[in-house]
Amino acid sequence: MTRLLKIAVPNKGSLADGAAQMLREAGYRQRHDPKELVLVDETNGVEFYYLRPRDIAVYVGEGTLDLGITGRDMLLDSEAEAVEVVSLGFGSTRFRFAAPDGADLTTDRLDGRRIATSYPGLVGAYLARAGINARLIHLDGAVESSVRLGVADVVADVVETGSTLKKAGLELFGEPILESEAILIQRKGTAAPDGLDLLVRRLNGVITARDYLMVDYNVPTEKLAAATRVTPGLDAPTVSPLAKDGWVAVRAMIPARTAQQIMDELWDVGAEAILVTSIHACRI
Repeated sequence: MTRLLKIAVPNKGSLADGAAQMLREAGYRQRHDPKELVLVDETNGVEFYYLRPRDIAVYVGEGTLDLGITGRDMLLDSEAEAVEVVSLGFGSTRFRFAAPDGADLTTDRLDGRRIATSYPGLVGAYLARAGINARLIHLDGAVESSVRLGVADVVADVVETGSTLKKAGLELFGEPILESEAILIQRKGTAAPDGLDLLVRRLNGVITARDYLMVDYNVPTEKLAAATRVTPGLDAPTVSPLAKDGWVAVRAMIPARTAQQIMDELWDVGAEAILVTSIHACRI
């Protein structure tokens, strides 16, 4: 019997939603019942285990599971024997220092300070690299309250908009400690497990598909060169003759972020019936 590839997936939170969506788009089964802890996808030779995001790196690092999807921040904070295989393009966060408004702190003035954080491994490693001698206060959450309550002088936390810190009377300072996102991990120092190449290829196909759209349009033959300069595609656009004399149909992949501008340029060139559609997965 062929051994199933064992993959850890976050069981809740934004990482869980993003991971489940990406895996579905990559052709893998995912659970419908949030209480389900294990799901076997025999068609694709995979077994999924739904675990706390913070625990995933530990399971993978110990070799209990082959692969895992977690945050880069959680991998580094765990100090587990696991390494990043590929970044997945969702779940982006930044880690920043924050201090009371008007404190005028910089990272080179953190020696001797008390720093509250929910990520002592991550922040401790950053401080060690920077040669900063500070005391870490480990809290499980709501670190923004620690300064007001006198537990800490500074906080180091996940920042999205920064509004929560501002409400607590804190302001950001220094460069980001870490730019984090969802990643696929495997155990450090081990050979790639069977099925990893296929999984990575599928996931990369989803990532690429999210960055691109497909555009189809009709254009007079004499304007084809100008139109294809607007839509060169990845290698070259697909051009097919139409039943209408002197016209061709063109299909090409275009960057999603500039789709509207590209449609405007095609219209100005003389293209008609311009349609833009989503790509759910691809192989490039």
